[in-house]
Amino acid sequence: MNDTESGDLAGLEQLKAAHERIRGQIARVIVGQEQVVDLLLTSIFARGHCILEGVPGLAKTLLVSTLAQSLSLRFTRIQFTPDLMPSDITGTEVMQEDRSTGSRHFTFVHGPLFTNVLLADEINRTPPKTQAALLEGMQERQVSAGGKRYPLPEPFFVLATQNPIEQEGTYPLPEAQLDRFLFKVFVDYPTAEEERSIYRMSSTVDLPEPVPVLNDEQIAQLQETVRRIPVSDYVLDYAMALVRATRRDAPEAPQFVRDWVLWGAGPRGGQALVLAAKARAALDGRPEVAVDDVTALARPVLRHRLVLNYNAEAEGQTPDTVIERLLETVAAHDRAETSDGRIERVLKA
Repeated sequence: MNDTESGDLAGLEQLKAAHERIRGQIARVIVGQEQVVDLLLTSIFARGHCILEGVPGLAKTLLVSTLAQSLSLRFTRIQFTPDLMPSDITGTEVMQEDRSTGSRHFTFVHGPLFTNVLLADEINRTPPKTQAALLEGMQERQVSAGGKRYPLPEPFFVLATQNPIEQEGTYPLPEAQLDRFLFKVFVDYPTAEEERSIYRMSSTVDLPEPVPVLNDEQIAQLQETVRRIPVSDYVLDYAMALVRATRRDAPEAPQFVRDWVLWGAGPRGGQALVLAAKARAALDGRPEVAVDDVTALARPVLRHRLVLNYNAEAEGQTPDTVIERLLETVAAHDRAETSDGRIERVLKA
């Protein structure tokens, strides 16, 4: 084993230990939502962004701010409204005067987009022009203003929330912008026992402060470790088969896809699926990606990348039901491993 392999294995052990500690810190403040927490952590270490969809009152803001605190990251929340302008989030140039010389010059004042963890609350309530400004930050990790480019801090993670109930006066995100999000995560109501614990905790004591587990430099190193996790050809082919099967005109598409799907996932969806599977394996401390890493993440990765037609809606189909059928229809290669099996591990230098 060379130094690179040894360093990667040490990084995986550190990531697995940090994963457990972060979950423990969040559990001190947030009751339940373990799956949502795992998906958010997977997204962060894969350097992706998330859409979080759920009704008001499910502690989405508290969850994200607690996560940021446990990672020693700066957290900013922007309430997206119809009158929000691009400069309100990116920043703007202001005229400043040097009192000693009397000269004037423009200085760029950073907006709230310059943070580590950005909660874009109700992103679909702001006009497309402001959404496009956020899109540049998400994709290019920079802001353009006055003919200059200003890099955003690293790490940079956008969590956008949407309310599934109120749709009047909203500006639905275009497919090109949805495709930039790694995951779309649904936040459900708590169970009866969890809700009882929420009432008791919130009405009797002050919420404890989470203890930071990682800093930004450690997060950057662990993000690099995630990208170095190898993927076997068998797992890669399975992920590609799933993505290609979502396209109605592809030879691999089953009949129900041709009947229900208007547009399927593009190559960016496949890239997201493979990278997210790497992050899931790494957070579990495994030095290889398994087929069930792909299947476990297929829904949050693909659900916002499928556009269904009227026939599907009339028959009560949703992107999740289509993905469920795809997982039952598209078989992995007979040599593809699951988490119960092993493949030859090759950590690339």
